[in-house]
Amino acid sequence: MKAVFGMAVLAATVAASTAQAKDPITLHAVGSQIYRCEPNDKGELQWKFREPVASLFYAGKTVGRHYAGPTWEHVDGSLVRGKVAESKPGKTPDDIPHLVLTATEHHGLGELERASKVHRVNTKGGVAAGACPKEGAWLSQPYEADYTFED
Repeated sequence: MKAVFGMAVLAATVAASTAQAKDPITLHAVGSQIYRCEPNDKGELQWKFREPVASLFYAGKTVGRHYAGPTWEHVDGSLVRGKVAESKPGKTPDDIPHLVLTATEHHGLGELERASKVHRVNTKGGVAAGACPKEGAWLSQPYEADYTFED
């Protein structure tokens, strides 16, 4: 009887741990990379990245938003913030870099609650282009990317 009970406990433990592990989820972002014209160390004006502003989509439906932090917020109430751990160039010079970010903060329960890494891939656009016209000017560059959230 002990062996049967032990096997049942083991099976329940394996089932519970499998249920807790989530498959990575990939969300498609469509939005803008926002820049501000600011002087560099030499006093020359240049575009400085400020923040992303994007909607997140899954299967063609809006499921969240991406904004400063960087922060990803899902409609289910879960949220993750991250910091850049790795950066690789985009496919073309006009594409923002591919990134690996590590989670620094979580809020809420849902799809993003346990994400420990966020991968930004398949970037299109988003790089600041053109000269800064005057200090304090803003630039919004359209972009798209896929964000994969891993436990």
